[in-house]
Amino acid sequence: MNIQKADIDGGNPFDWGKTSADYARYRDIYPTEFYEALTSRGLCVTGQSVLDLGTGTGVLPRNMYRYGAAWTGTDISANQIEQARRLAAEQGMNIRFEVSSAETLPFDASAFDVITACQCFWYFDPAVITPILAKLLKPDGRLVILQMNWLPFEDSIAQASEQLVLEFNPNWTGAGNQRKPVFLPDALLETFEPVEQLQFDLDVPFTRESWHGRMRACRGVGASLSGEDLAAWETAHRSLLCHAAPSEFTVLHEAAIAILKRR
Repeated sequence: MNIQKADIDGGNPFDWGKTSADYARYRDIYPTEFYEALTSRGLCVTGQSVLDLGTGTGVLPRNMYRYGAAWTGTDISANQIEQARRLAAEQGMNIRFEVSSAETLPFDASAFDVITACQCFWYFDPAVITPILAKLLKPDGRLVILQMNWLPFEDSIAQASEQLVLEFNPNWTGAGNQRKPVFLPDALLETFEPVEQLQFDLDVPFTRESWHGRMRACRGVGASLSGEDLAAWETAHRSLLCHAAPSEFTVLHEAAIAILKRR
C-alpha cells in the first residue's frame, strides 16, 4: 500500500510492504536499554494491556513480550502484519496483530493501559487520531511515543550511508537527524500532557551485512526506489562499506521517548 504525505519525501509515495522481508530481518535493532526505559517506569508490564500503533513487523511487542503485558499491534501494511504474525508464531508468542490504520482502529473504549507508537507517529494525522487514542486509553492510561535515530553529524558511517541514499533519492527527508526531543504537535497537546521526556545515546552494533540490510529497509531505499535503482544502490552501498567500515562496528543513535497522559 502506497503512503503519501506532503511533508515526507517531497510527497513521493512509499510502500513499507516492499521492504517487509528486510524489515523483519534487519530492523529488530533496539538495545535492551530502550525497552527498559519503559519497564523501569512501570509501563508495558504484567497486568497491562498495550496497543502498539504502526507496529511494522511487531518489533516492540515481540521484544517486550517477556515483560508480561498483553500486546496488540496494528499497521496499515498487510505485508508488515503478515511478517509480524509469522515471527510471533515462530517465537511462540500470543500477540494479536491487526491490519488497520491509526485513524480507523477497531477497539472498544478504555481498552488499553498503554498505547505505544515507535518510529511512526509522524505518519499520522494528530487532529484525527488524538481523540481516538484518548477514547481507547483507560482513565489513567499512558501514551508513549518513541524514536531512535542515527546521528550522521557524529557518526561517519551513518553519514556516508545516508549521503548515498540521497544520491538515489534526493527528496528523502529521513536524513540529517540531530539530537532532539520527540516533537509533540499542538493537536495532540490539546488533549494530552507530557509526563516525562527522555533522551539518551545508544551505540548500536552492526556488521557490514546487517547495516546494509538496515539501510535497505529504510523508507528512502527499499520502500521507494525502483527495482533498477535499488540494485544500483545496493552495489554502491556494499562498495562503500567495504572501504569505509570494518567488518563489525557500532553506529551512534539517540533514543527519544515522550510519555503522556490525558489532561
